[in-house]
Amino acid sequence: MPWASIDHLASFDAFHAVDRIAPRPLLVVAGREAVTSWMAVEAFQRARGPKELHWVEGATHVDLYDQEPHVGAAITKPAGFFGSNL
Repeated sequence: MPWASIDHLASFDAFHAVDRIAPRPLLVVAGREAVTSWMAVEAFQRARGPKELHWVEGATHVDLYDQEPHVGAAITKPAGFFGSNL
């Protein structure tokens, strides 16, 4: 990564465009204990829908990658949500 890109990365705000996803469905899966959970809430609040915020109790952000039972709790949601909304 060139140093000339640092200011672009630091000032990038993807949240301002979340409402443009609609009318495509948005499923946000987040660990309840994740330090980054505020990002899930903000993205969800800005989205217009159809949308759903699914919390995985007791999980951090990293737990959702490879820690059972958190992975199991996370992967059960997409099929039902997208099956109903696509």
